[in-house]
Amino acid sequence: MLLEINQITRHFGGLCALAGVSFGVKIGSVHGLIGPNGAGKTTLINILSGITPASSGNLRLDDRQIETFPAHKVAALGVARTFQNIRLFPALTCLENVIAGQHLVAPRPLLPRLMCLPAARRQEEAYQKQSLEILVRVGLGDRADLPAQHLSYGERRRLEIARALASRPRLLLLDEPVAGMRRQEMLGVAELIRSLASEGMTILLIEHNMAFVMELCSRITVLNFGSVITTGSPAEVGMHPEVIEAYLGKSDHYA
Repeated sequence: MLLEINQITRHFGGLCALAGVSFGVKIGSVHGLIGPNGAGKTTLINILSGITPASSGNLRLDDRQIETFPAHKVAALGVARTFQNIRLFPALTCLENVIAGQHLVAPRPLLPRLMCLPAARRQEEAYQKQSLEILVRVGLGDRADLPAQHLSYGERRRLEIARALASRPRLLLLDEPVAGMRRQEMLGVAELIRSLASEGMTILLIEHNMAFVMELCSRITVLNFGSVITTGSPAEVGMHPEVIEAYLGKSDHYA
């Protein structure tokens, strides 16, 4: 397992958002995290990325305990994420947004840059080339010089994925990566996620599009009211009676 989540609980005052959540995410897998609105999915992602502390429980990344680490330390260990509410630099170009995502893996010593040394210039050119390659990979190569604020909603989603990839993560946390996208865009993101997993990247994603999740993920964990209903294969999850009830309600409601 790359990531082990053990009995994670989170309280906000008198509200229990997560209650003893436990599951593991295998190296190189695409693992889905699903559940109705308010189930605690984004709260868990915030805890995994160091934004929100857990009230109790522990997290292990490669056998390293990380539940007390702040966001910058978690990111330095190779964890990147996107957000349910897109967070980009709207006035910066697409290329500049991706370059900003390289800050953990692309050291930029100040003195050589101030002196405009040839080595510093070559390094900057290499970083720009790498960022452009990432934009091409997410289908935004022709948008490199366009400010992020002028992108469509689906394009902004893909740009946020590109910026996360710029940090070369081992674990990529995607919070509703295809929300607001057209079918063709969704197919492109699905193919991108498959290719990343085939290269060894581990992906944990939240998504409400069940067809997307069922086709893409090898394992799925279902949350409801802050607790795990089940973890299993798409076939197992799709047939689980508590999962069906959580999404559709009890059958006698429709009698």
